[in-house]
Amino acid sequence: MNPQNCIQAVSSHTPFDQEEAESIIATLAFLGEQSRFWQRDNYVGHLTASAWVVNQARSHVLLTHHRKFDCWLQLGGHVDQGDESLLAAALREAREESGIQAIEPLQATIFDIGHHPINTAKEPSHVHYDIRYLLVAKTVDFVVSEESNDLAWIPLAEVATISSSTALHRMADKLAS
Repeated sequence: MNPQNCIQAVSSHTPFDQEEAESIIATLAFLGEQSRFWQRDNYVGHLTASAWVVNQARSHVLLTHHRKFDCWLQLGGHVDQGDESLLAAALREAREESGIQAIEPLQATIFDIGHHPINTAKEPSHVHYDIRYLLVAKTVDFVVSEESNDLAWIPLAEVATISSSTALHRMADKLAS
């Protein structure tokens, strides 16, 4: 994974709000300091790749009720050694977590950027610098993976009713505007 490509992609992204602007600044600072920026065993933090998967009508988003974090989230996760890019990692994660193979990017550029602390009993506390891509599923039939309690197609207008996450609200708002 080329750090200059990641820096360029993050630098080129236009923030939607102040929270996303702060995430861009934090992500760029992290990328400038860390050579192992995507490796999961870097407990300062690491980049993660997520997928905001919408249906073909762009009226619903596929969310996971994450088993580990016990809340509704976008699909996504850690970058693997074989991932050629963050977009490739987001596509892989979306396909693995949903069982839907017919998922494609709606745009090749970054859709959203966030960062948040991870505090679990199994790992030292660290930060996920999450790079999110807008993807479309060509089918609505999914399979719930081991990482999830459930998956659901949520109407974009109802995202705020199932989650207090400002990042989820922001991504839904981006498609509404």
